[in-house]
Amino acid sequence: MWLYEHNEDNSARYILGEQGRNMLACFGINPSTATPEALDPTLSQVKRRAEMYGYDGWVMFNVYPQRSTDPKGLHRELDTFLHAENMRVIKQFFKSVSCDIWAAWGTLVNKRKYLPLCVSEIAEYTKLCRWIKIGKLSIQGHPHHPLYLSHQYEPESFDIEGYLASLHNQEAG
Repeated sequence: MWLYEHNEDNSARYILGEQGRNMLACFGINPSTATPEALDPTLSQVKRRAEMYGYDGWVMFNVYPQRSTDPKGLHRELDTFLHAENMRVIKQFFKSVSCDIWAAWGTLVNKRKYLPLCVSEIAEYTKLCRWIKIGKLSIQGHPHHPLYLSHQYEPESFDIEGYLASLHNQEAG
């Protein structure tokens, strides 16, 4: 069964994936044009990795739900309505599901000042889940995007709290 929710004019996507009992949730920065009928390369990679690591379902969320094929196209300022809808969907999903969460937003989290704050809020709704990363962190300490990973890497624990603290320290410094 597909999990797919977007806004009325399809300018934002909140969730896309396939339901399972043992799910892998992935968080990127923002959605592209993918739909259940036409997965993009990122979603194909997430689905492939979920299967490779023994999950029977997967779901893609994003730190910010605005569809854009180029992260430079993201709103300059946070759209509070889109953000609230994104948080509503995330909160609802994680209220009833405990799963592993793949941090996969890459250095794009630095594209807009509001993105680290969105990650912090997401972390609040996912406290019962295990966060993972795949591959080494970037030089700046960010988890890599799915398209830029070798298949040799296995999932490892990701310290979301430590990551958020380091983001906060970078902002303060």
